[in-house]
Amino acid sequence: MIPFLDLGAATAELRAEIDEAMARVLDSGWYIGGGECERFEEDFAAYCGARHCVGVGNGLDALELSLRACEIGDGDEVIVASNTYIANWLAVTAVGATVVPVEPDPLTHNLDPALVEQAITPATRAIMPTHLYGQSADLDPLLALARKHGLRLIEDAAQAHGARYKGQRVGAHGDAVCWSFYPGKNLGALGDGGAVTTNDPELAAAIRRLGNYGSSRKYVNEVRGTNSRLDPLQAAVLGVKLRHLDAWNARRAAIARRYLAELPTERLILPVVPDFADPAWHLFVVTTPKRDRLQQQLADGGVQTLIHYPIPPHRQQAYADQAVATARLPVAERLAEEVLSLPIGPQLIEQEAARVIEAVRRVDHGAVA
Repeated sequence: MIPFLDLGAATAELRAEIDEAMARVLDSGWYIGGGECERFEEDFAAYCGARHCVGVGNGLDALELSLRACEIGDGDEVIVASNTYIANWLAVTAVGATVVPVEPDPLTHNLDPALVEQAITPATRAIMPTHLYGQSADLDPLLALARKHGLRLIEDAAQAHGARYKGQRVGAHGDAVCWSFYPGKNLGALGDGGAVTTNDPELAAAIRRLGNYGSSRKYVNEVRGTNSRLDPLQAAVLGVKLRHLDAWNARRAAIARRYLAELPTERLILPVVPDFADPAWHLFVVTTPKRDRLQQQLADGGVQTLIHYPIPPHRQQAYADQAVATARLPVAERLAEEVLSLPIGPQLIEQEAARVIEAVRRVDHGAVA
């Protein structure tokens, strides 16, 4: 079976460097914060072209803390994508704000700026685009809307480590850019981890304070915070992987180019990459109305695939008691029934990519057309 993503192979490739980094942390005797976290924050901020990076416990915390630092809460509305992972929605409702789902562009699957403008009301406080599948949303029109209406732009870049928008790396366009270092990400830890990058020093300080029990100085608690800090062991591992991120993304891009050139377009809708985007290719997502049949036949042919995501947030039980549960969001609902993610990890070798392509070609045309 060709795995969707081989995390064991990724660790094995860097095992000596990871072992050295982890041993350095163990020998330091410093297990919360400290030099490893500071070094990674500096390096990741520089990588993203941002002035500040604040390490947090996970990607969901990055989103929630950013909203809280922007003083968004009860009575406020936040525009989110209708087809994103539920973390965006959970962060918004966790701070007491209301999610306002907006449909994506059917081709790129990213937030449609024209529809965002239509959704803005006097209660809107922020726009939260997701750089879905590792491809940047169209940021310039979203930034223009944010400036026009006095809104915050809080980006979910959990899948976009190394992605570029108009030549500039994602990570410093909006007010806050939120990252997850979940193990399966392009830049993944050996457990949970997250960060926020920003050019705003006051926002960075507020996020750090909120994630440290509301404290900037030990035993002095200025606000009601929480405990959400990047672990130094994970920071050390991430520091190792950051040095290899561009090379690993290049491997993903090579697989994507081959898929785009050789997969049968008469059977599938392949990813569409706008001129402004240089994706990190976290996922390679194809679309077909016969998705379930395709997935089963690929599994029978020895290819593991995943669905990102099978249930749109407004149809999740978590929001069954909310007015949004009855929203009419046909694009999100159709994508949930039709998207399928093919293997594209950086440890996927050329022969395996060829086998994936061949397996897709062998699928019965009538079953997926």
